[in-house]
Amino acid sequence: MLENLDPTLLARIQFAFTISFHILFPAFTIGLASWVAVLEWRWLKTGNQVYADVYRMWVKIFAVTFGMGVVSGVVMSFQFGTNWSRFADAGGSVLGPLLGYEVLTAFFLEASFLGVMLFGWNRVSPKMHFAATLIVAVGTLISAFWILSANSWMQTPQGFRVGQDGLLYPTGWLQVIFNPSFPFRFVHMITAAYLTTAFTVAGIGAFYLWRLRHVQHARVMFGMAMIMAIFVAPIQLVFGDLHGLNTFKYQPAKVAAMEGLWETQSGAPLVLFGWPDQEEEITKYAIEIPTMSSLILTHDLDGEVKGLKAWPADERPPVAGVFWTFRIMVGIGMLMIATGAIAIVLYLRKRLFDTRWFQYWCMALTPAGFIAVLAGWFVTEVGRQPWIVHGLLRTEDATSPVMGTSIAISLVAFIIVYVFVFGAGSYYILKLIAKGPEDAEAAYGDHGVEKPPIVTELVGEKRDQHV
Repeated sequence: MLENLDPTLLARIQFAFTISFHILFPAFTIGLASWVAVLEWRWLKTGNQVYADVYRMWVKIFAVTFGMGVVSGVVMSFQFGTNWSRFADAGGSVLGPLLGYEVLTAFFLEASFLGVMLFGWNRVSPKMHFAATLIVAVGTLISAFWILSANSWMQTPQGFRVGQDGLLYPTGWLQVIFNPSFPFRFVHMITAAYLTTAFTVAGIGAFYLWRLRHVQHARVMFGMAMIMAIFVAPIQLVFGDLHGLNTFKYQPAKVAAMEGLWETQSGAPLVLFGWPDQEEEITKYAIEIPTMSSLILTHDLDGEVKGLKAWPADERPPVAGVFWTFRIMVGIGMLMIATGAIAIVLYLRKRLFDTRWFQYWCMALTPAGFIAVLAGWFVTEVGRQPWIVHGLLRTEDATSPVMGTSIAISLVAFIIVYVFVFGAGSYYILKLIAKGPEDAEAAYGDHGVEKPPIVTELVGEKRDQHV
């Protein structure tokens, strides 16, 4: 039975497992790095020690998350050689340099200044420490730039030629890097990372408010997170629409799967819910809004939208998975927009920080960003199938000549190791959250550590205020 295992399917499952696990960490650290930079800027600008206390708590969480992201990312790179050697051989001349640039321009930058962020709080000047925080935040964005450029090239390849040996060679690096889908995917992903961080912070801030713990710090967390929900969540809807229009132009089969449309038609309906049946080539029990898909995708009520039957059966993506993960992503986005709207109403009523049901609501949405990121990633990657490089190289032709048994054993090993290693990291993060932020006295006063001048001054002010 083990001899009959499909190596292509197992290789896809293994890569899906590792990349799904990995993407959670960059999605969090990209937003978290920028947020702690804003916290430190607010501390330097206002002198309010609460911002520094919140910074010190979250920078520890950032460090643990960053470390887990690096470890899980290294595992993925090895899989190109073990499970996807034909793909690495065919596309290595294009993708290899892009991934190398990510290490040279981003990872070294982040790793170098992360030490200053973590251990330089009372060893360098406040402005130098802030500069290190900014550099790390910029480094996370640069890293996302290169990774998403590589992934986008696989979705919409350009700037290459096919050699006589069948391999792909770059002919113009600007075309490779700034391929047609890259700007839309980059902006959409970065915004998703910011919202992921915002709703995680909001949920934890709501938990502190609900428990009446660290109230001043919680108000900072919750208030800043709601600002993101109010302004960024609606903008993400616009970015998502632009990304969808770009996908409709370059990968229309993916859009047809997202919409659950089988027949090419003018005035295509928007299928809200239904059950796509790939064997019968129909979406059963469909709840539709007439002509809405045509309006969204073509900006014309009578615009033509291609259905899945326009492509041969072996060139269509798995429809049900793409259809439902797309709805999960969009549904969570709508909940985020609704959260921002509710926050505005509560703020105007001066009830933003003491409305109990809203605290429950935000605690429930703590993992929403992570779920939406995973759902969106599944739409992107599964919707590209059966191509690993769209229109050029099929997934089944890109695997290594290895037995399915070997991949199955390594997959089980990955799962076991990930549960223990990353389970321990996640447990430590939960311990940090349970402990909460420390004030300046707790952080410096009881341990014989020399306080930075601005901390000494602010601690004295707090003591005077209590007196």
